[in-house]
Amino acid sequence: MIKDIIHDPILLAQKSKPATEEDIPIADNLIDTLRANSGRCVGMAANMIGETKRIIVFDDNGKIAEMFNPEIISGKEQFEAEEGCLSLTGTRKTKRYKAIKVKWQNRQFQYRIKNFTGLTAQIIQHEIDHCNGILI
Repeated sequence: MIKDIIHDPILLAQKSKPATEEDIPIADNLIDTLRANSGRCVGMAANMIGETKRIIVFDDNGKIAEMFNPEIISGKEQFEAEEGCLSLTGTRKTKRYKAIKVKWQNRQFQYRIKNFTGLTAQIIQHEIDHCNGILI
């Protein structure tokens, strides 16, 4: 189900709670909402649709990927980026890594670890910031 996008910075600044198997429908709603906004958005976190759970979805080179309880294990080659956000107006400068290693759970709540680079790494970092209540 396509959900409305939250724009309230107070709600967006709340840290998300760990996701459980009961939260899989939130991931489905996030995927639907990301698809509906694909012309102006490449990633979303659950708090962007009013759910304070550690779930993100993102465009991974043309395929929508989802992560439950993602965390960045390591990052390499920090750089300054300028990013926009569907929940906020304008763009802001921030520090990102060119390459990251991420640990997360898939839809079956099995742990996965993978390296990401380039734009995909940047999107994941932005969405994990949302989970941590950090607004960019």
